[in-house]
Amino acid sequence: MTKKRYRKPTNFRNNTRELLENIIEVTDDYGSKGYRLTLRQLYYQLVSQDTIPNKDSEYKKLSRIVTDARMEGLIDWDIIEDRLRIPRKPSEFEDIKELVDVAIQSYRLDRWKNQENYVEVWVEKDALSGVLEPITNRYHVNLLVNRGYSSISAMHDSALRIKQNQNKNCVILYLGDHDPSGIDMVRDVRDRLHAFHCDMEVKKIALTMEQINQYNPPPNPAKKSDPRSRTYMRNHGNESWELDALTPETLNELLITHIEEFLNKKEYNGILEEDKRKLKQLTANFKKKQSK
Repeated sequence: MTKKRYRKPTNFRNNTRELLENIIEVTDDYGSKGYRLTLRQLYYQLVSQDTIPNKDSEYKKLSRIVTDARMEGLIDWDIIEDRLRIPRKPSEFEDIKELVDVAIQSYRLDRWKNQENYVEVWVEKDALSGVLEPITNRYHVNLLVNRGYSSISAMHDSALRIKQNQNKNCVILYLGDHDPSGIDMVRDVRDRLHAFHCDMEVKKIALTMEQINQYNPPPNPAKKSDPRSRTYMRNHGNESWELDALTPETLNELLITHIEEFLNKKEYNGILEEDKRKLKQLTANFKKKQSK
């Protein structure tokens, strides 16, 4: 984590400085826990604390303040992430030893090899994949960013992947907004995968009305321009809620709970022990060859 100044300090107004102190408190707290936030997540944490009102103008104001604060070394550069602008580059190695070291450390057995279920996690927003990815990596579960209504190519590829596990009970754990389109996407995913003869369950684990009542995230007006708004408002009223409003801790706890619902822990722990033994053996064999 790094706080680095790139320009001279700004003379913030008193009310802005007070807001900035709250921003720094929130970002430092999440940074100390190993989390990285999107600007949207930070915004909703401040709204839920009644630090700022839930208005588009406040979101834009927050963006300006955070930009200034980062440039002046007041907010850690690593705490705010932009998932859409991550550079991609092939791996590079200085020599064979470095390559083999990385390969050994990357060695993993299939955690779901002896499981009765096959699980994938789908999330509506790319911005939240960074929060969920440590959990899906821990359990070796595919994480797919749905980004709204997916293309037919993406659905076809997903169907082919899931059908490779049709000997198991296949489940998609879905996380999305509670709004007209967010509710409908569960049906859309299920119906379109079924069109490719892909048999699986789509279970929405967030955001649900039960969780809204439990965690009380800030509401937004339901978008009347959405063609699905009439049905939504008839069932849920005129308010909608974004998944981003849940804290990273809450999202992780929900995800762990629902993954483990479909996980045989005895089989899983047995694979972990086998993994450790084989990794130790691989390391020993490589060191033995190096010494020759």
